[in-house]
Amino acid sequence: MTIGVLALQGDVREHVAAFCDLGEDVTLVRRPEDLEGVDGIVLPGGESTTVSMLLDSSGLFDPLDAALAAGLPAFGTCAGMILLATEVLDGRSDQRRFGVIDLTVRRNGYGRQRASFECDLDVPGLGGPPGVPLHAVFIRAPVVEAVGGGVEVVARLPTGGGLAATGPVVDGEPTGPVVAARQGSVLATAFHPELTADRRLHRRFVEMVKERAGERRS
Repeated sequence: MTIGVLALQGDVREHVAAFCDLGEDVTLVRRPEDLEGVDGIVLPGGESTTVSMLLDSSGLFDPLDAALAAGLPAFGTCAGMILLATEVLDGRSDQRRFGVIDLTVRRNGYGRQRASFECDLDVPGLGGPPGVPLHAVFIRAPVVEAVGGGVEVVARLPTGGGLAATGPVVDGEPTGPVVAARQGSVLATAFHPELTADRRLHRRFVEMVKERAGERRS
């Protein structure tokens, strides 16, 4: 099994290191031919408009779009979430996206660089020691404004503390905005899990890639 990391701009080395920590084979994807033999692909954090333009200029956008539409598992972090989402607010009118996870996201929704922050997230569905939160780093992060019915919420921002406006009310209680979500073989986060030593999200993506490989063989 080989994990591809889109290596046009952003946190490429950090994602490579995370998967190497898990003992997985990793390859860098810069050209259309680099997609050959890739079982899953990571779209790293960076600058979504720049990555969108580089995807076009490298000739990668259309073959990657076709691969994702055919079910290639994808893991997008921060800018990667924006590129994978179905709708992007406050983006450039000519910015292209893949639209493979039913999210509406707003670019830089938590503020610019100086508004970056860190917090702990409750992620019981990711396993690990009970009660151990996932530390998350938010840098010019997108805000998830809406989530489609087929999307699984993996993590929400804690309410209170002035970090962000609250999300919808669930069972009579306010919730924080969605910051990690999954739909089928696509996983996306508004933060940068590659910037911490916690590998739970990268491990979950490896599991998703293996699940997809098993479906293709059956």
